[in-house]
Amino acid sequence: MSDFNTTDFTNPSTFILFGIPGLEAAYIWISIPFCAMYAITMLGNFSILFIVKREPSLHEPMYYFLCMLAITDLVMSTSTVPKLLSILWFNSREISFSACLTQMYFVLSFSAMESGILVAMAFDRYMAICHPLRHSTILTNSVVAKIGLAVVLRCGIFALPYPFLASRWPYCRTNIIPDSYCGHIAVVNLACGDIRISSYYGLFDLFAEIGIDVFFITLSYTQILRAIFRLPTKDARLKTFGTCISHLCAICALYVPDFFSSLVYRFDHNMPLHLQVLIDSVSLLVPPVLHPIIYGVRTKQIRGRLLQLFTHKET
Repeated sequence: MSDFNTTDFTNPSTFILFGIPGLEAAYIWISIPFCAMYAITMLGNFSILFIVKREPSLHEPMYYFLCMLAITDLVMSTSTVPKLLSILWFNSREISFSACLTQMYFVLSFSAMESGILVAMAFDRYMAICHPLRHSTILTNSVVAKIGLAVVLRCGIFALPYPFLASRWPYCRTNIIPDSYCGHIAVVNLACGDIRISSYYGLFDLFAEIGIDVFFITLSYTQILRAIFRLPTKDARLKTFGTCISHLCAICALYVPDFFSSLVYRFDHNMPLHLQVLIDSVSLLVPPVLHPIIYGVRTKQIRGRLLQLFTHKET
């Protein structure tokens, strides 16, 4: 563990990503599930983009938002997994200071975009169930595009202070990050200055973005459930609620791993470091892997188009 020895320097030009401490002998085996998850992410999300583009019947707000989610998942996973695999396969642990801050920005902004797009999808479900006659007139293509742009701008702007503040701190302890990617907390904890402003901004951002997103999702589903319970028959209620299952599963796929990872990081200080790093790395990959699977299995139009594509290939 000599890599963890502290050194005296001012600001480093490079950081060292330590990967998964203590499991170096098993790196090849550990890389297999991460590589498989990344391949599923790429194949699944590109398939959704291809199917929605090629199928005119899927040119609707719900599927446009799904395409936005697929693009976000692709960027999110690509910002972390290739570097993780290079560590596991080639022991390529160095990352430049600017690349580290760039990775931090992409992880923070695109993880927030996933949440923002799920809010947009919740609004789509609310309009489709509570105001079906106004759905197509309100959620026009231009409105969908404006919602997508608003999500990108919000998350992009809110994520900017993280790398900006991190670039201002002096780093005089060590340049070794005990993680597989440049997470905000892992990086600023290496600074030898007063980093309270970064912590305060992190809490503000958590409530301003994720807190508000969860509030609007909860509000949307409160109205949706009220509308469902007013339906006259059980079959109608089940059929209507069934249109929300994919979205609810996607919400769980995003928030549950992130919530669990945060709990582990903040409260279980006795957990071995390699387990913390593994949980943190997996939690970033779970949503991009599960989202295309959820919508591919649960959405009849996408599932049917996929089967049609593979059937044509076989014949």
